[in-house]
Amino acid sequence: MSDIKMSAKDAITSGATALGIEFGSTRIKAVLIDEQFETIASGSYEWENQLKDGYWTYDRDLIITGMQTAYRELKQDVQQRYGVTLQQTGSIGFSAMMHGYIALDASGEWLVPFRTWRNSTTGAAARELTELFGFNIPERWSIAHLYQAILNEEPHVSKLTSINTLACYIHWLLTGERVIGIGDASGMFPIEDSSHAYHPAMLGQFNQQIAGKGYPWTLEQLLPTIRLAGEEAGKLSEVGAKLLDPDGDLQAGIPFCPPEGDAGTGMVATNSVRKRTGNISVGTSVFAMIVLEHELSRVYPEIDMVTTPDGSPVGMVHANNCSSDLNAWMGLFREFAVAMGYESDPNQLFSVLLNKALEADPDGGGLLSYGYYSGENITGLEQGRPLFVRTPESRFNLANFMRTHLFTAFGALKLGMDILTEQEQVAIDSVLAHGGLFKTPVVGQRIVAAALNVPVSVMSTAGEGGAWGMALLASYQVNRNGEQSLADFLEQRVFSGVSAERMEPDAADVDGFGQFIERYRQGLAIERAAVEHLS
Repeated sequence: MSDIKMSAKDAITSGATALGIEFGSTRIKAVLIDEQFETIASGSYEWENQLKDGYWTYDRDLIITGMQTAYRELKQDVQQRYGVTLQQTGSIGFSAMMHGYIALDASGEWLVPFRTWRNSTTGAAARELTELFGFNIPERWSIAHLYQAILNEEPHVSKLTSINTLACYIHWLLTGERVIGIGDASGMFPIEDSSHAYHPAMLGQFNQQIAGKGYPWTLEQLLPTIRLAGEEAGKLSEVGAKLLDPDGDLQAGIPFCPPEGDAGTGMVATNSVRKRTGNISVGTSVFAMIVLEHELSRVYPEIDMVTTPDGSPVGMVHANNCSSDLNAWMGLFREFAVAMGYESDPNQLFSVLLNKALEADPDGGGLLSYGYYSGENITGLEQGRPLFVRTPESRFNLANFMRTHLFTAFGALKLGMDILTEQEQVAIDSVLAHGGLFKTPVVGQRIVAAALNVPVSVMSTAGEGGAWGMALLASYQVNRNGEQSLADFLEQRVFSGVSAERMEPDAADVDGFGQFIERYRQGLAIERAAVEHLS
């Protein structure tokens, strides 16, 4: 056995490891890291949300099954690679898709199916609350889901005892503690910067707004308790240990760090928690997060105000749609390859097709696409209608086709980011990118640099993702030096020797993306007509 494996085995048997599990939109991933923050074992579970009764959701049983499967695969990985049974770890952390709405009654049962961030059914509530608070309340936020249920006079509201994000709910199942990391909490209800608590004046405004309804609760009673990165958030209970590891090998009593949202873990995984830094996370949805030096001059519906896991204010642009339509086209091309008798490897297929975009005309040849698999809040569309459009004069070839679908993956994001960079003059020193798209070198990085017109870096750890970021937060809780800040911990201990490939925006790409985005803006009328016609 190699020295590396011996070192990992020693870390596992002594409990000098940290476990992070993240519930992403298409995959649940578990990673185990050692004291050098290297991933030494992993497991995963593929899943997809479903549209049921008008809501995007995941079944509760699937949440539990997926968690257990991802952990079991990680445990088997440990056994196969190091010859030991995983029984303990130094710390554990759970993260998940931010926002959404899990409503529980007094017995801890779901009152309605989980309503995910993907739903765009809360427009009326979001508008009313934004006006009431003088603070942007996105449609995805938990408070928007709750208030929409109140406006709809849904009977479950009177039975509520708590509302939760997915990460908060899983944490409660495993520890019995109803706590939440501040980053995830900032996707439930506005946070007051100075106190790192739910905004007290806005809590009062909300309670006053619904006072006539006669509900047997106030909002602060429904919301979980906020914790900052590094603070204690409970321990693995006997019940939780058996739920995570039905084999019964995992020991109870392991400390948990505060549960976080995928936005927070993305910031951690890219070392982007200091002011003037940012990161962009690419997946089913896409979001860019910039740590701000000062408040914005006014409220923008396209900009979410959230926080880093240690409580610094962040301007977040979140677009519901990114890779889903691109993935669908990739599936079509793979079907064609198979029909022609070529069994193509998915990674090779992505690499070949994405690299064709580098051969394209800078503007994508006059083609236009909207990859709206679901509704898109930034452009005001409540339903998704993927749409590809061209004119007889368009230069329709494979290279332009691929560049156009990469462009549109960042189209809605671009509209929001322009507010930060052009209207608010927000300074950005660096943007770190992560997500599966960046496993193919150069292409995604070059397109994002063109879209944002800022230098974009991809670290050698970019493929690690949010589960690794969550494991880092778990490690921070037990391994930081005294009162060491999260930013210092990441910079001095985690990323000190990590290389990053920096790419400056190419002038021709920036100009080409600018031409595309003008078509994108003008063509939104076509997209809205498609939604209306096909509804």
